[in-house]
Amino acid sequence: MARYSGSAARGSLLGLIFVVFSGASVAAQFGPPPPADPNAPTPRLASGKPDLTGSWQGAGGGQQGSGGDMFRRCTPFQSKNCMEWTNQSEDWVFMSATRLDQRQPLYKPEHWDKMIELDQWTNKYDPVMTCLPLGIPRQGPPARIFQTENDITMLYRGGGDGGGGYAEFRMIPLDGKPHDPRRAAQYTYMGYTVGRWEGDTLVLDSIGFSDETWLGRGGFFHSDQMRVIEKFTRKGNEILYEVTVEDPVVLVKPWVMPSRTLRLSSGNTIIAERGSCSADTELKEVSSQFRH
Repeated sequence: MARYSGSAARGSLLGLIFVVFSGASVAAQFGPPPPADPNAPTPRLASGKPDLTGSWQGAGGGQQGSGGDMFRRCTPFQSKNCMEWTNQSEDWVFMSATRLDQRQPLYKPEHWDKMIELDQWTNKYDPVMTCLPLGIPRQGPPARIFQTENDITMLYRGGGDGGGGYAEFRMIPLDGKPHDPRRAAQYTYMGYTVGRWEGDTLVLDSIGFSDETWLGRGGFFHSDQMRVIEKFTRKGNEILYEVTVEDPVVLVKPWVMPSRTLRLSSGNTIIAERGSCSADTELKEVSSQFRH
């Protein structure tokens, strides 16, 4: 596991602040997704397969954090400026859907202590604090898609995990070929992905992950044997996005993540380039368990 210093955490925190505000400007620019249209046609390519091309916004589903009206009392150890309505997000807990949602990955007992330690020291061990990509599936669904008959390109905006993470992209062949065992050994953050069609559903099968990324906040780590199956089913102006995570090394059973509904945006999403971030290689400056 790669580990970095407190200065890395501070530098990464600046990156978090950047993507939070840049994400807010994106939302302000495009607004909420348009309403569902049950009569919208499903565009198709010459092959007859659904065309997923477009800008997409979340319209429902996924893991859920706490409600916006859940206040948290201030403790005697906090400053006099503490307010209950802001204290709910003092340590990012209300944004941490993976911690609060009950539909969590189930780890084998021998890995419980490690998961708890990672969660208690997220400011030290979470790769989002050390400039690494969030990886799949933590990055979430793509914000913009370009599709041809032979391949698909997916663009991801920053701030995908409660303000953490940076803009990323994937280019995936859709030729239906299986994984090449030689390439599978070249571990990457977003995985080695191949695509195929099952009827009108696009299935992306990813292996070859670096074990440096997490599944989400809360110490939810994975091994380099993780496999991620993503399914995209377009009907009209919506996409049903489904994800299953398999990791026989650390998980008791495959983790079926709560499905998400994506809706076609009324505008073209413009995604800024990845922000700057730097990391050192020592941990000495990190001494608190302030979780994010």
